[in-house]
Amino acid sequence: MKKIGFLSFGHWSPQSRTRSAADALLETIDLAQAAEQLGADGAYVRVHHFARQLASPFPLLAAIGARTKRIEIGTAVIDMRYENPLYMAEDAGAADLISGGRLQLGISRGSPEQVIDGWRYFGYQPAEGESDADMGRRHAEVLLDLLRGQGFAQPNPRPMFPNPPGLLRLEPYSEGLRDRIWWGAGSNATAVWAAKLGMNLQSSTLKNDETGEPFHVQQAAQIRAYREAWKQAGHTRTPRVSVSRSIFPLVDDRDRAYFGREGQQQDQIGYLDEQTRAIFGRSYAAEPDALIEQLKADAAIAEADTLLLTIPNQLGVDYNAHVIEAVLTHVAPALGWR
Repeated sequence: MKKIGFLSFGHWSPQSRTRSAADALLETIDLAQAAEQLGADGAYVRVHHFARQLASPFPLLAAIGARTKRIEIGTAVIDMRYENPLYMAEDAGAADLISGGRLQLGISRGSPEQVIDGWRYFGYQPAEGESDADMGRRHAEVLLDLLRGQGFAQPNPRPMFPNPPGLLRLEPYSEGLRDRIWWGAGSNATAVWAAKLGMNLQSSTLKNDETGEPFHVQQAAQIRAYREAWKQAGHTRTPRVSVSRSIFPLVDDRDRAYFGREGQQQDQIGYLDEQTRAIFGRSYAAEPDALIEQLKADAAIAEADTLLLTIPNQLGVDYNAHVIEAVLTHVAPALGWR
C-alpha cells in the first residue's frame, strides 16, 4: 500500500455536529489540513446532487489546494451525467494549477441519485439510442480529449485580445492532468473500458455482484482485469488503483462507543435498480492487532496501491483526524505503507 487518504461524503444536517452546508465545506478544508499534518496522502470528496452532502467540488478543491502544500486533492467520484465537459475542463485546470498539480480527479457514470433522472434538470438527456450511462461515458470521453490540450476552436479574426497562432484550446490548461483522471468502475467491463482509455481506477465499497463471491474477492478480480486490459492497451505509464474502505481502529473509549458494537461485519446484497444486483463491502472495526489481520486478508486491498478511508464526517474534524491518525499509526505500517 503506497498511499492512504480520506474520503468524505460531506453529510450535514441540523441534528448533527455538521449542521449546515457551510459547516461541511469548511470542516472538509480543516480536515484536509489536519490530514496533511498527520502524514496522510490524500483528501478526497464524493459528489452527490440534490442531497445534504458535498455537491459542487471545484471551489472546495481549489480552497483545499490553496490551504495545503503536499496532500493530493481529489474526487471519488463526480457523476458525469450531470457535467458539461468543457466547463469542467476549465474548472479542473484552475483547481489543479492552484494546488500545484495535486488534483486527482475521479469521475464516473454515476449511481442512483436523490431524484429521478436528476441530470435532466441540469439540461442533459441521452441522445437517441443512448442510456444515461452511455451519456455519462460520452461526457467523460469529451473531457479526456479536452485535457490533452490540443486546439480545436476556430479563432475570431477580429478578437478582443491577441490570440496565439492556430486553433484555440480551453484555458487554463494544466499539464499532466490528463494522466490524473480516475474512473469509478462498478463492474468488470467498465474497469476494462477505463483501462483502454488510459484512466486510473477507483473501486469503491460496492460493485455489481457478478460472481456471488465475497466482495473483496470480486473487487480483486476487477482490479486484475483492469491491469491486464491496461497492459494490452500498450500504455507507457504505470496506472494507479484505489479502493475505499470504512476502517476504525478501536484505541480509546470514543472508538468503542461509536464503533465497538457488532456492526456491518459482513458483505450486504442490494439492488441499484430493478436489474442490477450489487454487493456492498463490509466495514472494519476492531482492536489494532485484530484489524491488521482482517485487512491483510482483504484481497482487493492487497491488489491496490491507494486506500481511501471513508470517514463519518458528521462526528467532527477532531474525531476524524483521530481516526486517520489511528489508522496511520497503528495499522498502516503493517500493510506496507511507507
